[in-house]
Amino acid sequence: MADTLSRPEHARAAAAVRIAHLGVGNFFRAHQAWYTDRAPDAADWGIAAFTGRRPALAAALGPQQGLYTLVTRGPTTDQFDVIASVSAVHAATEHDAWLTYLRSPELAIVTLTVTEAGYRCRSDASLDTTDDAVRADVEALRADLTAPVATAPARVLAGLVARARAGHGPIAVVPCDNLPDNGAVVAGAVRAMAELVDPSLLDDLDRTASFVTTMVDRITPETTDDDRATVRNETGIDDAAPVVTEPFSEWVISGSFPAGRPRWEQAGATIVDDVAPFEQRKLRLLNGGHSLLAYAASIRGHVTVADAVADPVCRGWLDQWWDEAAAGLSLPAADIAAYRDALLERFANPRIRHPLAQIAADGSAKLPVRILPTLREQRGAGTVPPGAVRVLAAWICHLRGHGAPVNDADGERARAAASGPVADAVAAVLTMLDPALGADDALAAAVATRIEDLTR
Repeated sequence: MADTLSRPEHARAAAAVRIAHLGVGNFFRAHQAWYTDRAPDAADWGIAAFTGRRPALAAALGPQQGLYTLVTRGPTTDQFDVIASVSAVHAATEHDAWLTYLRSPELAIVTLTVTEAGYRCRSDASLDTTDDAVRADVEALRADLTAPVATAPARVLAGLVARARAGHGPIAVVPCDNLPDNGAVVAGAVRAMAELVDPSLLDDLDRTASFVTTMVDRITPETTDDDRATVRNETGIDDAAPVVTEPFSEWVISGSFPAGRPRWEQAGATIVDDVAPFEQRKLRLLNGGHSLLAYAASIRGHVTVADAVADPVCRGWLDQWWDEAAAGLSLPAADIAAYRDALLERFANPRIRHPLAQIAADGSAKLPVRILPTLREQRGAGTVPPGAVRVLAAWICHLRGHGAPVNDADGERARAAASGPVADAVAAVLTMLDPALGADDALAAAVATRIEDLTR
């Protein structure tokens, strides 16, 4: 019979909580929790992790005392490590526990992995004040600043206000999602929420929060029953919530940590003055390439990233997109070339089963940051870029029922825009993304033509 994960047998004692995290998912556990576990001062930095929309991971990790197995899957072998940095796990509904942690004088950091859509922002990065969940949270906090709330900006705001009212000093808020300048985006969303609830709360934010900007990178697919069986067979541990990830990992961090932080740089993180060049490289090449394959390669019947890059047609599409995206990057050309080579090796890893359907989720939030900057640069130079056009066309095809299924926080509006005759659908979707794109006749014609090619 397999062992059950427990701290006396498999890991060090739980560290005192000094980090509160929103969004317990595989990426967080393969990335920020892993860096914290590997830091030389890990015994001083416990994480209290809260789920996002679903409580299932809290139910799975609770009996395991926050422990889980990280499976680092190389091209030929697996490495198994028990990660011990998560000291407590809570469901999103445990709002009182969230506020209690934020009121603690020992707390130093709040981290977030809630996906791009989880920040409830418009394409211009401002808080979407028409969002029903945002409106509901504003009303709840107007009535009671300790009331349960659902959105990430409201949960951060409520926690920081609770901290200010408890009289404690500032902490760092560290978003770890694929948003350009994510620290500023989250600061803007939380401040906008505060202004809607009570403008005097802005003083509380100024006293209690430093917003840090990050770039994160590690491919982490969904865990399968086969992965759980592999952990059981290879380690003798019956782990309800293992995580599978690739060997590569990158974390670039810029900002102030007024209450301190783990020595993440000694675990491989990079501390810099400006994240932007690294962020642009990753968003455009890795994430943009992923979006291209998620929509276009799934139309060709491919299921995973590795399947897609093994197809010479898809590989050609990827190179074309990377040529366009790389033209707007500021890092040295040699660095970009090396990064592209590394990406191909990572994408082709046959033992990382990264489903295109997983990557395809929430395209309405992802395309504006992954694809549109390159598209705008190319259009500004007078070019209709075929790689960017293909991504847009493939996404519209996706919304019209081709390839990977639609799983999008704004899916109803996006599917409605993409319905009807192709020319009308193109105009509506481009306008939804950016009214200036909707008025670009040359771009619309190119996208419509590419849709015909993809679905022929």
